Amino acid sequence: MSSNYITEKEDPKNNYYVQTLNMDAPAPPAPQMQPYQRTFGNPAPLGLVAYGTVFLCSSILTLASKSVGSPNLLLVFATFYGGISQTLVGMWEMFLGNTFSATLFATSGGFNFSCGALYLPQIGLKAAYTVDGVVGQEFYNAIGIYLGIWDLITFLFFLGALRTTAPTVATLGLTVCALTCLCLNAFTGNPHLATAGGALGIIASFGAYYSAFSLFWTQQTTFSFIRLPPLAIAPSNV
Repeated sequence: MSSNYITEKEDPKNNYYVQTLNMDAPAPPAPQMQPYQRTFGNPAPLGLVAYGTVFLCSSILTLASKSVGSPNLLLVFATFYGGISQTLVGMWEMFLGNTFSATLFATSGGFNFSCGALYLPQIGLKAAYTVDGVVGQEFYNAIGIYLGIWDLITFLFFLGALRTTAPTVATLGLTVCALTCLCLNAFTGNPHLATAGGALGIIASFGAYYSAFSLFWTQQTTFSFIRLPPLAIAPSNV
């Protein structure tokens, strides 16, 4: 099918342009719109750094409980850093389609919020188990049940992460062991279990840091001798 196509030709004698109409020439192609390419950052390093920092703080306070006294410092880390950051990371991961990471970080953020709430006097949890200024064993039993539930949830995440990377699996596995020791300490009052839980928690926090910075230290940000390998465990087809 022919189309009307208007062109201009120069007349060499009179030195002016003459407009002509070509009935058979094809129409010029319409300009193509280039699709907008949207890029997203990786929120996982933020969640892993928050995970490791809160666990490092709580583990150090557990080991230094005699010299520190009240562990209320954990309220700052757990609520205003770990809780907020990991909850946001969970929502971002869900938007990116990473269901496992979204569930893990959002759940961990909820754990940090609830852990910080334990030390809020407005909640009144500790006061409910206090008689004549003495905290009863029922309070520590309740803490043991609380830690036991989170220990079970972390173990389920550990099973779901066995095909990811070695630092991630080690972090979740050591977290399970640390929470188990702290749970048993709450029921029995054995100080050796608290020491073991604190030590395992410190090691787990550095596993989270390794996982975070293996994703965060890239070719665009730092030198090759600083970057960390992710240490993947299994190929995706296993």
